[in-house]
Amino acid sequence: MDNAIAVRGLVVNRGGRRVLHGIDATVPRGSVTGLLGPSGSGKTTLMRAVVGVQVIAAGTVTVLGASAGSPLLRHRVGYLTQAPSVYADLTVRENARYFAALHGRAHAEADRAVADVGLASAAGQLVGTLSGGQRSRASLACALVGEPELIVLDEPTVGQDPVLRAELWARFHALAATGTTLLVSSHVMDEAARCDRLLLIREGRLIADDTPAAIRATAGVDDLDEAFLRLIKASQPDQSGEA
Repeated sequence: MDNAIAVRGLVVNRGGRRVLHGIDATVPRGSVTGLLGPSGSGKTTLMRAVVGVQVIAAGTVTVLGASAGSPLLRHRVGYLTQAPSVYADLTVRENARYFAALHGRAHAEADRAVADVGLASAAGQLVGTLSGGQRSRASLACALVGEPELIVLDEPTVGQDPVLRAELWARFHALAATGTTLLVSSHVMDEAARCDRLLLIREGRLIADDTPAAIRATAGVDDLDEAFLRLIKASQPDQSGEA
């Protein structure tokens, strides 16, 4: 299978402690892959390694055939951080058009990206006056406007209402249908079923890398929340002292 991301033996230390413990994972091209796990499990650190802004202690991260962080990837990878990455003193439209210009894109493409994230009615508002959820969507528009081959999204649906969350996931799948690859993190397990493939991570260790259906089958349950709990228990070392 042709993979957009290949992670091999990835080890990351931060603040004097090990955050990622030898991660091996792949993300297929043209898919929506969910990176699921509780807060503090290492999701953001793994995403930072994928986009090439994280110092790693060991292992390799290959993105679209190049080493993560390579200048060759600059216009091929889009990254949405948890913190809004837009200018508060510019309008939503001005932010999108600015980032579009960096990619050599026209104003019309920027305006379309704003509409695609549900902010057409707020396009003329200063970002500094928006709600937290709206700022996140403004950042998402700026990440999408360059039409990158790979989009890395760190908890993009936090603070969004259920209707908008559904619309955003529909947009993610529409992008994947055109060949774009998306890696989307979340700590909300009910979003797992919306993904083509799942990476389940806990305490810096990958405990599953498969489709939602296969993960359910492995755990022997239909509920992904329960499947995740069973996989966690199965991955823990025996503390009983028995041989």
